[in-house]
Parts: sequence; structure tokens; C-alpha cells
Amino acid sequence: MGILEGEKVTKFFGGLAAVFDVDFDINEGEIVGLIGPNGAGKTTLFNLISGSLRTTEGEIRYQGKRISNLKPHQICRLGIARTFQSVKLFGNISVFDHVFLGSICGTSLKMRTMDAQRKAATLLDLVGLSKRKSDLAKNLPIAEQKRLEVARALSTEPQVLLLDEVMAGLTATELNSFKTLIHRIRNGGTTILLVEHVMQAIMAICDRIIVLHHGVKIAEGLPQEIAKNKRVIEVYLGTDAYAEH
Repeated sequence: MGILEGEKVTKFFGGLAAVFDVDFDINEGEIVGLIGPNGAGKTTLFNLISGSLRTTEGEIRYQGKRISNLKPHQICRLGIARTFQSVKLFGNISVFDHVFLGSICGTSLKMRTMDAQRKAATLLDLVGLSKRKSDLAKNLPIAEQKRLEVARALSTEPQVLLLDEVMAGLTATELNSFKTLIHRIRNGGTTILLVEHVMQAIMAICDRIIVLHHGVKIAEGLPQEIAKNKRVIEVYLGTDAYAEH
């Protein structure tokens, strides 16, 4: 049994199925990639897992217990945290306070102020922002804003971390650094499910990959299997590209 499971997960917006009949099973300690063209349903699935949207049909389970349609703060306190495709920070709050407040308010455990401060300092060190702790979030470049959002998510002590395009728009150097960070987070005991369009990163860091297209799961497997999958190549590049391939 996986730490995070979905069975026939479906979400309709009016008559449009943004996610349809999707099964998934994420094992503890894995890094699993979720890929697909724009509009494939990836972020919608994240929103369903994290409670931002309610499922139309199907069931999502965390550690064997149904979490479908719980509220976001309830799911967070159970042990699932997320970042967002568009970074959502409080611009006029310091880097340190973002993570400190997450430590105080983001878990079901009561934490002393001193302990929360220590945890915030440790997480900022993990993501490489210790020297920026006094800066306002709005003054960080986008790569560091993404790191701050990861640190804030980690401050809630998740067992499962959902990362939504955290590597989009980064330089090659920033990308390599972020891949290293993701491995460190996994090695610290956190299971990771990530949406990403940077295929180089997906292929390098994921244990498995799930592919969505028009809300339907069309493939799942090891990175090398997905890279050779005829249906996936057609979806990304078109049937002519596969014929040339």
C-alpha cells in the first residue's frame, strides 16, 4: 500500500473532465514525476490532493485513510504540503518569518517559539537562504522565491511534498542546484510528487513518471520507459515526430 493513493479520481468543471478516472499509487520515499502537455490536468490533480478542489468522483487516500474533500488546512496538518505553479508568498513579510510562521501554525503540534525559530533557521540553511533571512520575500529573485516556498512547505513537517513546477524558468546552474535540493529533501525522509515541464530534470531525478493527457493517465513507468513510450512521444511531439524517431 502506498503512502498516497488515488482511485478513479475525477474532476468535472461543468461538462469538461479536467481529470478523469485517474489511478495513482505513490510509495513512501519515492520521487514521482507527473508530466503532460499544458492543460493535461496536472495542477488540477494537485489541487484535488491538497484539498483546494473537491473531487467529483473517486477517492484519494493518505496512509490508507480517505482524504478526499477534506479542507486544505486539514490535509496539510495530516502531512501533505505543496508549492504552487505561480509562487504565492507574502511580499512584505521577511524570509525568516515565512518559515517561522509555517512552523508555528502549519502543524497540529504545539511548538515553542524557540523551537520554531531553530527549525526555521535549519530549513533556511537547507534551501540556501540563511543569508537572506532578513530580506522581504518580494525582494528575492524568482529562483530564491521558489526555494522559500519549498522551505515554508517543509516547515509544516510533511510526509508528502507536492512540488508544482518549481524548476520552471531557472538557469542551468539554478536547475542543477534545485535537483540537488530535491534529492536532499527525499533523503531526509519526505516523499515527493512533482509536476514539471523540464524533462531533463524529470528524467534525472524521478524514480517513476506518470503521464496525463486531457485529464487521463496515458502512461506510467520508469523514466527510461517513458522516454521510449510511443504514446507519450506522440502527445509531446506529434505522430510525425514519432515516425521520424
